[in-house]
Amino acid sequence: MKGFFITGTDTGVGKTIVSAIVINVLRMQGLKTCAMKPVETGALREGDVLIPSDGMFLKDMAQMEEPVNYVTPLCLEKPLAPMVAAEMDGVEIDVTLIQKTYEYLKKRYEAIVVEGIGGIMVPIKRDYLVVDLIKELGHPVIVVSRPGLGTINHTILTINELLRRDITIRGIIFNYSAPPEGSLAEETNPSVISRLTDVPVIGTVPYLKSFDAETLINTAMKNLKLELLRT
Repeated sequence: MKGFFITGTDTGVGKTIVSAIVINVLRMQGLKTCAMKPVETGALREGDVLIPSDGMFLKDMAQMEEPVNYVTPLCLEKPLAPMVAAEMDGVEIDVTLIQKTYEYLKKRYEAIVVEGIGGIMVPIKRDYLVVDLIKELGHPVIVVSRPGLGTINHTILTINELLRRDITIRGIIFNYSAPPEGSLAEETNPSVISRLTDVPVIGTVPYLKSFDAETLINTAMKNLKLELLRT
């Protein structure tokens, strides 16, 4: 199955919005595309049921008919790293459930966009990190990064670890998850990181107030190098 794994340099950098954009770009290419966020923490509780808000959003973006547990098979309530959230709730994370769900989607879709959890070194369970899941699934990675001060260090560390593990990186997308500050760091960081890593910058997503499909498609067409998002 074609597709991408969307990871970030940190939590809160905008992986879900970038994932939604990439889903819409792949659908524009004529590919039957699904979404997957294998683990979501900080899920909302409604009675005895945990609702993954990011998973629901990605399901809607991909226009999937399957229940949301086919997008997010593992849901935890506490907004922590999966391993820690599971330990605090006294539950065991079953990685095979992720694998089975992925295999189900693989048989029914042409492309997939997988959103990771936090950064690549976040533990899903003991001795199983997000980067291990990336390696296992085998899709090229898109790194989502903040444009502001501090992002050079976070981004290069992420890229170096991915390359050390022989993982293919398609490129970097800088995302404004908050209004721009107009700083010199925001202006210069993308080109500096591109020079220091030889990893292409796919583009910069501006601060968005609306997340409907039309807005995301227009944002992609105006701000991203769509040729780098061809699978």
